[in-house]
Amino acid sequence: MRVLVVEDFEILARSIGTGLRHEGMAVDVALDGTAALDHLAATRYDVVILDRDLPGVHGDDICRQLARGRCATRILMLTASDTIEDRVEGLGFGADDYLPKPFAFAELVARVRALARRATPPLPPTLACGDITLDPARRVAFRAGRRLELSPKEFALLECLLAAPGLVFSTEELLERVWDAAADPFSSAVKHTMHRLRTKLGDPPVIETIREGGYRIGPS
Repeated sequence: MRVLVVEDFEILARSIGTGLRHEGMAVDVALDGTAALDHLAATRYDVVILDRDLPGVHGDDICRQLARGRCATRILMLTASDTIEDRVEGLGFGADDYLPKPFAFAELVARVRALARRATPPLPPTLACGDITLDPARRVAFRAGRRLELSPKEFALLECLLAAPGLVFSTEELLERVWDAAADPFSSAVKHTMHRLRTKLGDPPVIETIREGGYRIGPS
């Protein structure tokens, strides 16, 4: 899941980003409206967490632009403007959800996950390939009934592969889907995380390396 956090209070923005990364999401952060539009022009996000009162370009204007573009990105307005009138106005600009500050982080995570499910084609509640099963909602994965103890990035890699069995994902695609703009495109993060994931999955091997192509799980 790729998320953009747009919030001008840097401490809060970084805190949200760190927390969502711990939940296995790839998160970019923009501290003003102009930077947010630059991110949105370069990357497809599942969810944008958007403050309204932003420097540069107002959050309401960003919301209107996204709504006019009819893109699949879902918008969660996160703002101190919490009257009924404010919420109605924000939703009228095209926001999909509205969460006033202060908020419980667990609720923010739940709302982001719910919006992301609406931003992408529906998937089965449980992803499976052979004797491997993964439950995205409960954040658990098993092989042959054995629970796999996966890190957030390992879980996200497995989820990405299982969501499209037989499809080859390049290293660049996996960096975009599982990591974020802070990831070094020349690093070996995908290779090392894939190695750890394969070790935890055990034998027989199920993730195939495609020469000069990438990785896939399941039949071609």
